[in-house]
Amino acid sequence: MKVVKILGTGCANCRATTQRIAQVAKELGVPITLEKVEAIQDIAAFGILATPAVVVDGKVVHTGGVPVREKIASWLGG
Repeated sequence: MKVVKILGTGCANCRATTQRIAQVAKELGVPITLEKVEAIQDIAAFGILATPAVVVDGKVVHTGGVPVREKIASWLGG
């Protein structure tokens, strides 16, 4: 099971990113644990300057803007 963290303060793009990742994982049949990281100090610990950001299994894979479905599928191995 992959651990996916969405880093952001809860803006519309952060919510859209969370929903899109959950939907793509469901479509691909890939089990994930989806976590939201909203505390500024926790986001800063990843060295992120733009949100939303996505971390998959401890690795930052995306920063700034809502990722496209194809990119998400590649992170999840689909």
